[in-house]
Amino acid sequence: MSPAVSSGWVDGWRLTFGGESVGWEGALATVVEDPFSRVFVMLYEMTHEDEHNLDEWEGGDLGLYNKIRLRVQTLDGDSLAWLYVLNDYEGGLPGAHYLEVIAEAAEAAGAPDDYVAWIRNHECKALGD
Repeated sequence: MSPAVSSGWVDGWRLTFGGESVGWEGALATVVEDPFSRVFVMLYEMTHEDEHNLDEWEGGDLGLYNKIRLRVQTLDGDSLAWLYVLNDYEGGLPGAHYLEVIAEAAEAAGAPDDYVAWIRNHECKALGD
């Protein structure tokens, strides 16, 4: 597994949800351009093998996500990183469990409390909906 190296912000983008996923019982996480928002991210040092595996996991060969390169602002300066963007419509509600997984990951990565709270308070589908 690739080691985490830093965390930071992607300015001009907003975390949102779109499409549908049977496995996660709701819409999938993605980002959309928004000049007034920013998304907290974790950066990893990726091996070619890990990158290939992640591309497969994210459905790159199926056209589920597009991989784009963006600038991330970290405490150590700017860095270029790959980000997966859902190739589907924005809208739909994420499942409650999926949303909690995202909130826990953001919290573990050191996201600010208000950002984690925003994720946790996002409207979602209740279990079994």
